[in-house]
Amino acid sequence: MIRWRRMSGYNALWVPGVDHAGIATQVVVEKKLMRERKLTRHDIGRDKFISEVLKWKDQYGGTILGQLRRLGASLDWSRECFTMDDQRSKAVTEAFVRLHKDGLIYRDYRLVNWDCTLLTAISDIEVDHLELKEETMLKVPGYSSPVQFGVLISFAYPLEEGLGEIIVATTRIETMLGDTAIAVHPEDKRYKHLHGKHAIHPFNGRKLKIICDAVLVDPTFGTGAVKITPAHDPNDFEVGKRHNLEFINIFTDDGKINSNGGAQFEGMARFAARVAVIDALKEKGLYKDTKKNEMNLGICSRSNDVVEPMIKPQWFVNCHTMAKAGLDAVRSKKIEIIPQQYEQDWYRWLENIRDWCVSRQLWWGHRVPAWYVTLEDEQLNDLGSNNDRWIVARNECDAMLEAQKKYPGKKFQLNQDPDVLDTWFSSGLFPLTVLGWPDDTADLRAFYPTSVLETGLDILFFWVARMVMMGMQLGGDVPFQKVYLHPMIRDAHGRKMSKSLGNVVDPLEVINGTTLEDLLKRLEEGNLDPNELSVAREGKKKDFPDGIAECGTDALRFALISYTSQSDKINLDIKRVVGYRQWCNKLWNAIRFAMGKLGDHYAPPATIVVSSMPPVCKWILSVLNKAIGKTVTSLEAYKFADATSAIYSWWQYQLCDVFIEAVKPYFFNDSQEFDSARAACRDALWVCLDNGLRLLHPFMPYVTEELWQRLPQPKDSCRKTSIMISEYPSVVKEWADDKLESEFGIILDTVNKLRSLKPPTDTNERRPAFALCRGEDIAATVQCYQSLVVSLSSVSSLKILAESDETPPDCSTAVVNKDLSVYLQL
Repeated sequence: MIRWRRMSGYNALWVPGVDHAGIATQVVVEKKLMRERKLTRHDIGRDKFISEVLKWKDQYGGTILGQLRRLGASLDWSRECFTMDDQRSKAVTEAFVRLHKDGLIYRDYRLVNWDCTLLTAISDIEVDHLELKEETMLKVPGYSSPVQFGVLISFAYPLEEGLGEIIVATTRIETMLGDTAIAVHPEDKRYKHLHGKHAIHPFNGRKLKIICDAVLVDPTFGTGAVKITPAHDPNDFEVGKRHNLEFINIFTDDGKINSNGGAQFEGMARFAARVAVIDALKEKGLYKDTKKNEMNLGICSRSNDVVEPMIKPQWFVNCHTMAKAGLDAVRSKKIEIIPQQYEQDWYRWLENIRDWCVSRQLWWGHRVPAWYVTLEDEQLNDLGSNNDRWIVARNECDAMLEAQKKYPGKKFQLNQDPDVLDTWFSSGLFPLTVLGWPDDTADLRAFYPTSVLETGLDILFFWVARMVMMGMQLGGDVPFQKVYLHPMIRDAHGRKMSKSLGNVVDPLEVINGTTLEDLLKRLEEGNLDPNELSVAREGKKKDFPDGIAECGTDALRFALISYTSQSDKINLDIKRVVGYRQWCNKLWNAIRFAMGKLGDHYAPPATIVVSSMPPVCKWILSVLNKAIGKTVTSLEAYKFADATSAIYSWWQYQLCDVFIEAVKPYFFNDSQEFDSARAACRDALWVCLDNGLRLLHPFMPYVTEELWQRLPQPKDSCRKTSIMISEYPSVVKEWADDKLESEFGIILDTVNKLRSLKPPTDTNERRPAFALCRGEDIAATVQCYQSLVVSLSSVSSLKILAESDETPPDCSTAVVNKDLSVYLQL
């Protein structure tokens, strides 16, 4: 896109930038610390851990940008930026302060996705959902034995006043320790007599009110009674708010039962408590049964731990007004999403948006610019317990001044929030911050809003929607006018690329080629645990038994672009890339041959007079014109695969297979009678090479640059220093000749039919051919191009027959169309 737009005369800018990948980077560095030094981050402290992360970033952080350089990405490298650099960090603080001032950022106790291994809240995109159809035993980090999932456990709560018992069911029996109510449907006659009554918790005596909730409860499912754990389930959390229930957290941060769970279970790991609770229920005669149950299990993609919904004090962004603006922008076509079908995903996400938890309990990232005020004589370990005590400011000095105003004459201590911001917060500001925001820069005025965002459909909500919301809120306008969502690259079997499967393909391995031995060595240098490493090694051996052949950048680029017509996934088969590498070689050889025909002293004319050229030259310029038109309209419509198809077809099937072969006789015969035709062929050939290379350049930058530099230029023209800043081809009205193209269509069909009649054993033998023409017009057409048919189909002669002529004996035959049949003497 960027090369095409620049060549088309636009002021084209593509800024290189990378985010700090907070959770992913921290996990990698923590694993490295444990593997190499048997230390945790807590053993070395925050400052030293950040130093370790920066060392790792300096060593490996440039990998993506290095890959982009090798892939020929045409970026303005002088503007390279990083979410954690000084300018971007300043912007992140400014955004947080402004959003807080506007009432859009607040601190509250809410339910979050909690990772008990990483000890942090995680975003929805970091949660993989495992569909379980039946009882399944899964390995969970920190547990020596597999844990049971995919079952529904039924048990009874005794009712007060001797009313008997009420049966409920759950997939997470351990959470019953935090139950604070039981919900029934208000219209369910079975439980009408229990409305407002209480059940008694068997382990702690807590009274659980029987509440009516038509939103949550389906009376036809199970017993029609639902246990409510407001602090550990998203649906129950909403019920808890509706009915003003008590929210009881029963887990420590590392997933053990805390004191709220009762002395009988305190200190147990959550899944050990699962077994203990069942045993305790059985002892009391309250356990009923266990049935297999389909369920969706949330797994953290970073740690493989089972995600635990937990109530935590966190910073949240109120997204509702910003989401409405984002919805309106797409509905009004101020932002266009391509392909259009993904607009429905946009509407679904933003119409059902929830407030965004932006704080993370990590050390690597942008520290939350908020300070907690602890007044004299207060315990510091109450940090964060009172939400009114937080001061949001650009720096500690500003926070101190604000606190002095808020608490005049009082002594206090300020402590900055140890949490960091979600990586998506800083990434969501990128369209603004890469152009210098919050400063009023020339770049911001010239390039904001930007034209196009190109990204993967998997982060339409997590990144794109947040850029739109924050861009409109803080930048006053949409951040881009179009969003192009490329398909996701998968392996040849259609599986998602995953380090643990060993099917991740580094583009540099395809560009440079690599051996199986080196592929396996790369795996061992990674962060995989022994089991994952074993699976990954087998995957590599199966998929790349002979390694990966060297394909070069141009072949990889062309293959990937040609794949974009494949719906939302690209099943990348390296063999296809190898095929395009072979085509690159063919292209190189064909162009070098063609340049040889131009001669060392050839100087292209300033203008081309098409009318005086031989028909084959007129034809090649007419079909070139069509290819240019098709390519440009395809690029404008973001149909990149159609553009590659148009270019490939012209280069391969029209220029190389037909034109270059058709003009060879002019160059192999020095007769003066061919001087004029030879000169015209040279000019047409030069026009084709010059336009064809410029047409192909955005797709194959390296080979086109190399060959275009060797192409002679008109004497008085001002030659551009690079093909990338030359003009992109456009349609030339005078070259179009539909009648000639139609005639050539018949002739080329004739050639293909004659070729198909040749016995497979024939290598160089030329045989006589005949064309049976049913009518004067078709006879005249074949007569006009008789020598071209002989040359291209490698026959010894072509005799034109009328309908009244006898059919030649001992021939194989083929029908070209209703007016023309061909025969080949056997």
